[in-house]
Amino acid sequence: MKNHAEDFEQAIQQDITIEPKNWMPEAYRKTLIRQIGQHGHSEIIGMLPEGNWITRAPTLKRKAVLLAKVQDEAGHGLYLYSAAETLGADRDDMMDKLIAGRMKYSSIFNYPTLSWADVAAIGWLVDGAAIVNQVALCRTSYGPYARAMVRICKEESFHQRQGFEAMMQLANGTPEQKQMAQDAVNRYWWPALMMFGPNDDNSPNSAQSMAWKIKRFSNDELRQKFVDNTVPQVLQLGLTVPDEKLHFNEETGHYEFGEINWEEFFAVIAGKGPCNQERIDARRKAWEGGKWVRESAAVYAQKQQAQQQSKKVA
Repeated sequence: MKNHAEDFEQAIQQDITIEPKNWMPEAYRKTLIRQIGQHGHSEIIGMLPEGNWITRAPTLKRKAVLLAKVQDEAGHGLYLYSAAETLGADRDDMMDKLIAGRMKYSSIFNYPTLSWADVAAIGWLVDGAAIVNQVALCRTSYGPYARAMVRICKEESFHQRQGFEAMMQLANGTPEQKQMAQDAVNRYWWPALMMFGPNDDNSPNSAQSMAWKIKRFSNDELRQKFVDNTVPQVLQLGLTVPDEKLHFNEETGHYEFGEINWEEFFAVIAGKGPCNQERIDARRKAWEGGKWVRESAAVYAQKQQAQQQSKKVA
């Protein structure tokens, strides 16, 4: 066991990717299952606020783009569930835990989409925040997770550009459309900053995850990068950031911003957000409604396997 542990630590220090066949500490495996599972759940739950607008998209083009985006998110969830399964996780068990409230997902998806501009804001701000976090995960220490993230980041980058383009159309439209865009920024700016998780001092898992190189940057570092990237985009659109304390620090070269409402963040994480119950109810309904499909697929797979074995015997 000692040699295994030493080999693992040496691989981590030398940036050698850990693969499913390699020995790993049980705590490392459990941490990955928790993080990858929550990430996969976030992709699937994240389909709901946008899917709510597919039938109400303002044009055929916007409808087609949104359909493709929601489909991409479903694919991302499948990539991530598959990566978790390489660690011995069971997909049905992860879904049961999600529905029972024993596995979490990103807090941002517990907020409603009140207007079409909110859909644009999700593509621009929410996916933009996700990209900042996920690009770093392309270099995470666990191979299947890193490889899944390479594909996901390519598609998320397209989603972010699509969201910005939709927001730009609104910001350059009628006064009513520009106000709609500003209202969406006001609603989603702070929840987007919360996506990176608690401040480093209050994040119980960050230090160990960084030591294992599951994470490459701390929550606060990633949040700062997002703010620095995004504030100029807000200004380019002719909109304003809903933060009176926001200012550019010439000495550090970074934007400094106000204090996040952490009470709101932890309340949403605890299941007390505007749409928590609605999101879980939707997943429960879909999971229970799709039971016959999963059972039929399992029976079909068993028959195919039996037929192949019969051919080999013959």
